[in-house]
Amino acid sequence: MTRSREAWARFLATRVVGMAVDAAVVAAAYFAALALRLDFQPPLWGWRATALSCVTVCVVHIVSLLACGCYRLAWRRVSASDLPRYTAAAALACALLTAMRIVLPDVAFAHIRPPYSVTVILFFLATLGIVGARAVWRAYWTSRQSDSALLERDEKTFDNSIAARFLAGRTVMVTGAGGSIGSEIVRQVAAAGAAKILMVERCENALYEIDRRMRAAKPTSELVPLMVDVNDRARMDALFAAAKPSVVLHAAAYKHVPMVELNPEEGWRNNTEATRLLAELASAHGVGRFVLISTDKAVNPVSVMGKTKLAAERAIMESGGSGTSFCAVRFGNVFGSSGSVVPLFREQIAKGGPVTVTHPDMKRYFMTIQEAVSLVLQAASRTENAIYTLDMGEPVKVLDLAEGMIRQAGLRPYVDVPIVFTGPRPGEKLFEEIDVSDRSCYRTDMAKIYITRNPS
Repeated sequence: MTRSREAWARFLATRVVGMAVDAAVVAAAYFAALALRLDFQPPLWGWRATALSCVTVCVVHIVSLLACGCYRLAWRRVSASDLPRYTAAAALACALLTAMRIVLPDVAFAHIRPPYSVTVILFFLATLGIVGARAVWRAYWTSRQSDSALLERDEKTFDNSIAARFLAGRTVMVTGAGGSIGSEIVRQVAAAGAAKILMVERCENALYEIDRRMRAAKPTSELVPLMVDVNDRARMDALFAAAKPSVVLHAAAYKHVPMVELNPEEGWRNNTEATRLLAELASAHGVGRFVLISTDKAVNPVSVMGKTKLAAERAIMESGGSGTSFCAVRFGNVFGSSGSVVPLFREQIAKGGPVTVTHPDMKRYFMTIQEAVSLVLQAASRTENAIYTLDMGEPVKVLDLAEGMIRQAGLRPYVDVPIVFTGPRPGEKLFEEIDVSDRSCYRTDMAKIYITRNPS
């Protein structure tokens, strides 16, 4: 059975279960209404007739819910704006029950038409019960939603005390400070107690946003927003000379594989030549530690982006021996970053689809931004001239991620939101090649951080 057919089968099954739950809720509401109307005394018409009338009441309510389109909504999506729909369904059911009592006044039909007063009480109790059941399920579902659920593992937390001791009181330069990764680096460096943070970013709006958010958080670090292009040698040289950073965390880069594939010269200038320039300036101005944020796409690269990052790694490794220690940190996709597939999926889901997946078998390594940056700062606190590789656990199928995100939005894959396969784009691999086994890496004394044996 295909995933699409499985999705439709699951949809039908959940609707049958939903109807059964609604029937139970209505039955409970009906007996409660009878108890209230009869002062908790047994009905004069007997329990058999009462049971039969309960069946009628349940059937009428289910039909009314169907007629009002209530079963087109997933329970986890129900919100206050849907309350009129459920109220209308309960009102329709009560109107039908009232009409049946008028049309069938004979006591012989007591089993299919409850008293008027019971019908009125039932309207309120059934509405409360049906909406309440959905609200409880939505609250339960929401409590279970997290990035960890999509990554199919718990989010890792790390002891950042070593990184905090390393960064405390220092002047730290963060390039690409307004990006997804760069802004999280700024936050964690500030939390570690850096004396001054030089936030280097050429995009005005991105720099404004990180500066605004950081100042709202009132860190103890001095924040210096700098709208500078890292390719501008004169400006960057003057900045190094004036600010004298002791740590450089270089996150500025082009990260979208298709865009760099179409603009290779600009990718090389921004990813490779800018890194080479910063490494030269770091050596010339006595920076203690230089950290390049790299990527798993630098391993046996087939894309222009991967090749530019591999060349950037080699550039900093060739810059050693000046008193500045250099390292690069390789990791895979950062969940939710601007360069990952997650924002695209969210946008597509919000529009009702289709969600575009490259290939049903495509897999990627994912970390949350917090996890990745925490490990980057731990690697920064080390002293080796090395290419570090982060252990990112097991790769995640991109198709599974897409389906999970659709479900988190309260929708159903293939039913509410279609998924289409577009085929690999130029420069894309089906599987990235992060390997932290002993044949590829040396272990360090820090969990999840490995030194790459023979960077390629």
